Order: sequence, then C-alpha cells, then structure tokens
Amino acid sequence: MIKYIFAFFVILGLSALGWLYNLYDGIKHDVDKIVNYNPKQSTQFFDNKGRLIANTFKGENREYVKYDDIPAKIIEGLVAIEDTQYFEHHGINPDAISRAIIKDIKAGGFVEGASTLTQQLVKMIVLTREKKLIRKVKEALLAIRLETILTKEEILERYLNHVYFGHGYYGIRTAARGYFNKDLYELSLKEMAILVGLPRAPSFYDPTKNLKISLARANQVVTRLNTLGWISKDQYNNAIKDIPTIYNQTLTKNKAPFIIDYAIKLLKKDIPDITYGGYKIKLTIDLDAQNIAKEALKSSYEAALKRDLYFRGLLKTPDDDSFIKELNGALVSIDSKTGKILALVGGIDYTKSMFNRAVQSKRQPGSSIKPFLYQTALNEGLNPASTLVDISRTYDYKDNEGEEKKWQPRNYGGNFKGFISLRNSLIQSRNLSTVNLVTDTGISVMYQGLESYGFKDMPHDLSITLGSMSASPLELSEYYSPFANNGIQVKPYLVEQITNTEGESVTFEPQTKVINTPEQSYLITSILNDTVNRGTGRKARVKGLALAGKTGTTNNNVDAWFCGYSPSIQTIVWFGNDNNKPMRKSETGGGIAAPAFAYYYKKYLELHPEIQREFVKPQNVYESKIKGRTEYYTEISPLPEIEIEIQPENPDEEAMEF
Repeated sequence: MIKYIFAFFVILGLSALGWLYNLYDGIKHDVDKIVNYNPKQSTQFFDNKGRLIANTFKGENREYVKYDDIPAKIIEGLVAIEDTQYFEHHGINPDAISRAIIKDIKAGGFVEGASTLTQQLVKMIVLTREKKLIRKVKEALLAIRLETILTKEEILERYLNHVYFGHGYYGIRTAARGYFNKDLYELSLKEMAILVGLPRAPSFYDPTKNLKISLARANQVVTRLNTLGWISKDQYNNAIKDIPTIYNQTLTKNKAPFIIDYAIKLLKKDIPDITYGGYKIKLTIDLDAQNIAKEALKSSYEAALKRDLYFRGLLKTPDDDSFIKELNGALVSIDSKTGKILALVGGIDYTKSMFNRAVQSKRQPGSSIKPFLYQTALNEGLNPASTLVDISRTYDYKDNEGEEKKWQPRNYGGNFKGFISLRNSLIQSRNLSTVNLVTDTGISVMYQGLESYGFKDMPHDLSITLGSMSASPLELSEYYSPFANNGIQVKPYLVEQITNTEGESVTFEPQTKVINTPEQSYLITSILNDTVNRGTGRKARVKGLALAGKTGTTNNNVDAWFCGYSPSIQTIVWFGNDNNKPMRKSETGGGIAAPAFAYYYKKYLELHPEIQREFVKPQNVYESKIKGRTEYYTEISPLPEIEIEIQPENPDEEAMEF
C-alpha cells in the first residue's frame, strides 16, 4: 500500500513538474518584453533657451528616468511599503505566499496578494490582472526567471518607469512633475511617500481628489520607514507634519500649439514615433518672442474689430458680421542671418481654428512684391535716384478664352506724378511707375529675377507687377531674407536639435544661398528704411530701432501684408479673411499689418535692448548729394547722368497702396 501511495505521489509530482514545464515553455518568451523594455515615452519640445514648450505622447505620458537618477529614499519607501524583503528574495517571497494562502482559505477566495515587486512588474507588462491560480503560477515562474537575467536595480528601474501613478501620469518622474511641479531630486520625504503609496490604488489615493486619504497612505509609508529604522526620528516627525502643495495639471499644456503642430508635421515622415518615442527636441523658437507675436496679432485684430463695429454703425448694417467671423492673421519672425524661426503664429486663436495660416495659407503678396522688382531693376543698372515715368498706359491682352481685353492700371486714389525717382516710387508704392519700370526693364528679366528668389507658378505677364502669384507667410519670409541678410537667402527652419533616448543627437544647420551682393541689397534696405520712416509703412516705426519694410494690399483689400526687418530680425505679418472675401477699405497693409509689426518689435526691443539698432552700410556703397538729399550708389548702380525735373515728394501724403 505504501508503495502505491509513494508511486502515486511520484507520478503526481512528475505530472506537476511536467505541467509546470509546459506552462513555463509557453510563456518563457514573455520575459523578453521586460528584459528588452521599450515603453512609450513622452517627447519633449524645448525653446532655444531650454524652456519646455510641450509634451507629446500616445496613450501613456511617461518621462523615463534611469535608476541612478532616482533618489534613494524613493527606493527605500517603495520597498518598505510594498516588498520589504525585495533585496533578499529571488523573485517570489515564500513567507508572504504562505500568509496569503492561509488568509485566502479562511475567506474562501482571493483577499490578499503576496506579489513581490518583481511579480508586480511581470503582471503589469506581460500578464492580466485577473485573480486566477493559473495567472499566479505564471507570474511566479516568470518572476523567478526574470531575476536570473536582470539585477534588482534594473527591475526597480523598469517598475518605477512603467507603473501608473494616476491622473494620466506613467512613471515616477512624470508623477513628480505632475503632482508637485518638481523633479525627483527636489522632492521632500513626504512627497516621495505620497508617490510610492499611489501604485496600490492610484485613483483612490489621487491627492488631487482625495488629499486626506493620500496623506494617510503617505503617513503609512513614513511610519514603515521609521519602524524599519531607515529614517531618523526627526525625519519621521517632520514628514508626518508636512502637507505638500499639490498641483492639478495634465502636463499636456502646449505653450505654442501652432509651433508644435508644425514641428510634428516636419518630423513625422522620417521619425514615425516622434510624438511618443521619448525624444528631446530643441526648437529655434524663443517663447518670449512667440508670446509677443501672439499679442501683436491680437492687438491689430481687436483694433480692426473696433473699426468694423464703427463702420457698421455708421453704415447701419448691424447684421453684416462676416468680417468679424472670418478675419484672421499670421506672423513669422526669423533670425536674419541663420533663418532660425523665433516666432510663428498661424492664427488669432488656435482653440477656434487649428489651421496654420503662416505655413498652409497661400495668398497673393500684392505690393509687397515690389522690392523684388526694384532690386532687379537696380541690378540692371538703375539707381535709387533714377527717374521713372508715373503716367497711365493702356495694355492690350487676351483673356483665357482668347477675347481681346484692355488693362489700364492706376495708382491708389487715381492720381499720377508724371516723373518720380525710383526711391520715391517704392517709398510711396506707386503702381503706374512700377508697371512702367517692369515694362521698360523687360518682363522676362523681372520674371527670372523673381524665380531666383524662389517664387513659383507665376504668370508670364505684367500681372506679376501687382503680386498676382501666391505664397505663404513662411515662404515669403524665405524670399525676403536676402534683403535683410546682405544678399544671402536663408531658409527658415524650426528644429535645431533632436536627441533620442540613447543620448544620440542630430543638429540642423542653416541653409543659405547667395542671391545678391551686400552693396546692391543695401540700396533696397535704404529705400525700405525710408518707406517705414516717411512712406506707406509709417505705422511700423519703432523709436530707437532702424526698420525697413514694405506694405502690401491686394485688389479689393483681400490681403494685407507688412514684410520688414531690423538689422538682425525679419518679420512677415499677414491679415485677411479666411473666406477670401474683401476686408474693409480701412484694412490695408499699412493700416492693420504694420501696427502689428511695430508692436512686435517694440516689445521685443524691451526684452532684448542689446540687439543691433542700426543698419551697417557696406564699404563699397558710396554717397552723393542730389538736390540737397543724400543718395547712395554702387559700381552696378551708378548715379544717373541726366536729371529730369520731378515733383517734390510730400512727406504728409497719405500712404499709397495697391
């Protein structure tokens, strides 16, 4: 009988071992998920001064932290409250299992767990949370196996980075930033105790919802540390009395949503996991400049709304609210020498419209195209003092259906000067003299000149004189850059450096192209500086800072631009209706866009008084007096030999716009 009983138990034992082996054989590869741990991590975007702009993530908001960067008291607190014998057992705790089994038998079900931290990690990553015997056996087998592969420290590192702390926070570092607005090394003992007490029941112990319960749980952790002798009496007393400040934040707040959307769009094609791969991305953005840019657009927008309300009252059309609903704007500001984007705002209110007008909106530049035409003319040998003919001409052309048509351009207000200097023609944004300039220089020459700056899809006719092509504010920023940068075109860029989770970095450099000489570019700068000081761009003036720029208003006031620069920073401002309908006649480039430009530079100068204030004249630009006024010339653009009597300029004349 004894032999049969013995044989029975041997067979039973072998069967159990065989069952355990088969069970383990089916799950042994699951441990690889923990060994080769690669969790989703939040990607962080920073500005050029290292300030956090936004966290992006997919499903789990997690900022990874290495074991060596986790304070010792966090480790001690976790071990004290969850698994006191953690550094002594080999994955499972037989004593704890025995106690749990006895309690479960008495209760007739699962009432107490006996999981070690290693088992908890296994359960979180590869197993379900259901309370079944088979799951507990799998958990134990994998825990034992895991401890033969990873060190105790590696297991804890994975645990503290993977575990959920409630409130949308995954991992200990994310939780510290979220609940306390601190990094780990800044935490008090009580704050650490709150954190290590959360994984047991993160929603129940959430300090933003149940502070008293959370503090009570933290006091249990502190008391356990004191009982074990792991903290001093003074540490215990101070921690028990401490009531930390709790922050209720999601950590998903985006300080520059137009910027982040654009950055993700730029990077997603080459880096598919850009939003959740744990990257650290340094952007060229200056958060201060970004905030000022938003304020600048809003300031001009609100002023335009006030004008609209006035005109609607004056014209007795209170039901006409389309202007209010559709008006919007955009601004792009770059470092003139490098092309680094300092600020980019794609609309008045991101919460109402995420469409990025700075990048995605293609609009006609109108009169802001003129500096390119005048630069081409100067490069063909004309001088700012050269005389242009400001009279009307009639042009014959055929429309798309081949029908004969006539076109007779006119100046704003319908007047003409007869003769006008090239400088004053651009300062006053004269249309007739500009059309005649293009005609005399040659459409093909002008067309090729515009192409060299990057303009695309242009009609090969005189309409280029009036800015009939389309460009986004960001594209126009690139095209304008040679004026601001001594003839060198820079490509605006947003991403300066990308660092992956391994600490490997890629840094992006400026892309440049020589378009013009410094001397020839300075001639245009001198004219555009006059445009701001006494021409159509007078509302862009800022005291104490030299500025150059050009207004632009398209037919029927559909688009309003101001494109300009200081000696170191270039900025493009656009306003218009999203539905492409005309704005009111009061909304011109000089009336709505220029004030936003001035607001931006005024505030920027207050923050950065050290920036360069004056334009520097290149060595090979010469000066001469013509009728009492200083004029510049170069070897390519000599002074005109014959002077034609022209009407004197009127500095008080209303700004001329097309």
